[in-house]
Amino acid sequence: MTDFIQLVKERRSASNFLPGQTIKKEELNEIFELVKLSPSAFNLQHTNYITIIDPSIKEKLRKAADGQYKISSASAVILVLGDKKAFHQASEIYEGLKMLGIINKQEYDHMVNDTVSFYESRGQEFQRDEAIRNASLSAMMFMMAAKEKGWDTCPMIGFDAEEVKHILNISDQYEAVMMIAIGKEKVESRQPRGYRKPVMEFVTYM
Repeated sequence: MTDFIQLVKERRSASNFLPGQTIKKEELNEIFELVKLSPSAFNLQHTNYITIIDPSIKEKLRKAADGQYKISSASAVILVLGDKKAFHQASEIYEGLKMLGIINKQEYDHMVNDTVSFYESRGQEFQRDEAIRNASLSAMMFMMAAKEKGWDTCPMIGFDAEEVKHILNISDQYEAVMMIAIGKEKVESRQPRGYRKPVMEFVTYM
């Protein structure tokens, strides 16, 4: 548990990265192998990731993010997408449970129908909120896993989401939830950690 506490305390939003630090796909895949264990509503796994390493594409994204330098200096830029229609995959996701004999055909059909009905009955606004909620859970797992592997991250919302989706040719089925810059932090330029409210100001017991 001490290691987890240390990890939480050491994770910072890096505002400046050391340029020229290459991150390999194998290293990113090790992070994503942990990320796939993130919780998601109905196990629908709403989150998709687009990982941008190509410098020319990163520069296009930088323009869509008001010229933020960290996009250029980061080893990679991760676009976190929430799938607003993830519930359409319920039949595929639950298929494994049926094949393993954990649930029977009747239970499988019930699970699929209940999940699809749950999302369809609540409409598009709920589906969008769910995409954001679940992608945010996954994104936090990504940042913690990255830190455990020795990489620093910075979650970003300061970008033109529609322009980013246009650059990367992303359909309207997906919500651009955030970008995450990942690399090696330039520690000497780190600012002191921002003020954190005391627990009594943000926790209520009833």
